[in-house]
Amino acid sequence: MIDARGISCPEPVIMIKKAMMNQAAEYEMLVDNRTALENVTRFAQHNGYTVKATENNGEYTLKICRTKE
Repeated sequence: MIDARGISCPEPVIMIKKAMMNQAAEYEMLVDNRTALENVTRFAQHNGYTVKATENNGEYTLKICRTKE
């Protein structure tokens, strides 16, 4: 679980980029603002992952999974 709550962009994108270096099939990330949600989602999709986000009291849990080819 990558916890990016309280962190402003572009840091959440940098955090997921570093995590993706190990090329895992899926990641889970917490963010607490729409900008981070949108930027991380866009970055992940650009790199071949799908993103499912759920919101709970202003915090978003992103499930980031590699797209099957």
